[in-house]
This record gives sequence, C-alpha cells and structure tokens, in this order.
Amino acid sequence: MSEELVLVTGGSGFIGAHCIVQLLGAGYRVRTTVRSLTREADVRAMLTVGGAEPREALSFVAADLLSDAGWPNAVAGCAFVLHVASPFPLGVPQHEDDLIIPARDGALRVLRAARDAGIKRVVLTSSFAAIGYGHAPTDLAYTEESWTDPTAANLRAYVKSKTLAERAAWDFIAREGGALELSVINPVAVFGPVLAPDYSTSIQLVQRLMDGGLHGVPRLSFSIVDVRDVADLHLRAMTNPAAKGERFLAVAGDPMTMQQIAQLLKARMGDAASRVPTRELPDWVVRLASLVVPALKQVVPELDAVKNTTNAKARHVLGWAPRSNEDAIIATAESLVRLGLLRKSKQTA
Repeated sequence: MSEELVLVTGGSGFIGAHCIVQLLGAGYRVRTTVRSLTREADVRAMLTVGGAEPREALSFVAADLLSDAGWPNAVAGCAFVLHVASPFPLGVPQHEDDLIIPARDGALRVLRAARDAGIKRVVLTSSFAAIGYGHAPTDLAYTEESWTDPTAANLRAYVKSKTLAERAAWDFIAREGGALELSVINPVAVFGPVLAPDYSTSIQLVQRLMDGGLHGVPRLSFSIVDVRDVADLHLRAMTNPAAKGERFLAVAGDPMTMQQIAQLLKARMGDAASRVPTRELPDWVVRLASLVVPALKQVVPELDAVKNTTNAKARHVLGWAPRSNEDAIIATAESLVRLGLLRKSKQTA
C-alpha cells in the first residue's frame, strides 16, 4: 500500500473514474481535476458505484485543458500524474481543431506543470487511434511501433487529435522534459462497467443495440478492452521502471464484428437484449444512410476493415492480463441494466 499522491486528470470521465477507483483501492491518495467543482458530487457518486470509499483520500481541483490556470495547484505535491482527460465527441465536431487543440495543448500544459513540479512520471492516455489509421490495408497486427499518419486523407478529427497530442507529448519529453518520465497507454474501443449516465461513445454502441436504436448492424469490426483493465495498465505503467519511455497497446484479444457483439448480447442478456438486432446491413445501405446521418460518415471508411492488434508487450513487460472481449461486453450491458440506463419501451431511431 502506498500513500503517495497521484493526480488523475478528468476524474468525471469513464476511464478516469475507474483509474481513481483502483488507485484508492491500492492505498494511494488521489487528486483529480474537473472543469467545474460542481462535478465533485457526481464523481464521488460514480466512485461509490465502482466500490471505492473516497472520503479524505480524494480531493478535487478545477482545471481546464484550454487554460493554464489551475494546473500548478493540481500537480503540487504529487508523485505521479495519470493524464486521462481528453475530448471524445459523441458527434462530429464543426471543426477538427475543436478536438485537436484541447488534446494537444492540454497534454503539453499537464506535462509542463508536471516537469516544473518535479513529478516522477506522467502516464498519458492516448488511443489506438494514434496507431492504426492512415495505413494501407494489412493482415499484420498493429504494434506499439506503428503510428497513424495524421496527413492521410479522410482521417476523423478524433484520430488526428489523439495522434498529434501523443506526438507532441513525446516531442516535449525529448526536447524539454528534463527528469520527467513519460509512459503512454493506447486503448482500443473501451467497454466495461458504466458508473454513471455520462459514458463514452463505445458504451453508447451497446446501449443503442439494446435499446432497439438500430435496425441492423453495419459490417464493422473492432478490438475491445475492458475499462478495468485499462485502469490496471495505467497503474502498472505508473510504477514499473520498465515502462519509462514506452507506449502500450491496451487490447484484450482478436477483433469482434458488430454482429458478433449483437449475438453475444442476445445469448447472454435474456429479455434485456430482446430488441438487439443481429441482421447485418449491406454496405450500400450504410453509405446511403450516411448522406442524411452525419455520424455515419465516420463509419463508412471502416466498413469491412479489420485491424489486428497485439497485447504482447503489455503482457510481457508489465505482466498485464486482461479480461476477455466477452466479459467486457457483458459487463457493459449488465451495468446499463443495473443503472436503469436503457429505455423502458421499444423505440427505434
């Protein structure tokens, strides 16, 4: 058990809250940033759902990725920083800079404040988005050596934001980081237990399937990881000497198709999954629908694309052992039911 103080940025977020739960469980004192201190009660409620007992071991400070204010106070006295906060849109931003600037400049603000405060190590939450895009199709598994090409055509703003923010972080460490150490976690699509109604885009996928919000499933596949394992990997990277200067893919196993996810929900969730569609939609239907549903435009380039990944580095270097894809998906669905976050009557959208 350690009583060192750890700063977690974005404590109201899905990954951030789970990181706090595990840090408190390991005996750390935690300080977390929120954009407004009015969120403190919400965060404490999330942590209670997650099984944590924050009490005096948890404190809050107001800080925003778009402003220098608050960050010196946030890092003061801390041994480590988990920089989890980053914008993740539910829709398409009006301009890509609405995501890129907060992600990149926010990471640099945190790193600069951490360096000046003598922090030992920052663990940055990046994404598979910074690894597996802008490449020619390949059957080879993407690894931590792979980097997304931010100049590639048709990249989503989110993909660019995560790539440019992580690049900027590594450049900062190389040029002016001083004694500050950096480790990076690159999760794929994150599922797992929801702690509050405010959850990530990946969780919304399961919710829409179970709510009957989809008439069929696009021919999409993606890799999966449980949020509890993402948090665990953050803690391992925070303290393991071998994690210094390294990035780690957080992925459970082989990719799953949306149809496989739907079939799993049908098989395991009983009546709660009665509205889940399992029929695959032809690609042309999705492309046609994207002309009137802007959010689908982000999906079209990924139709039928399979991106293989490997978690070998995290397993071998940090001893990480993630849950299965199936466990992550079912934990998501069970938490949505438990918290009453599914519609009561059949609706479609």
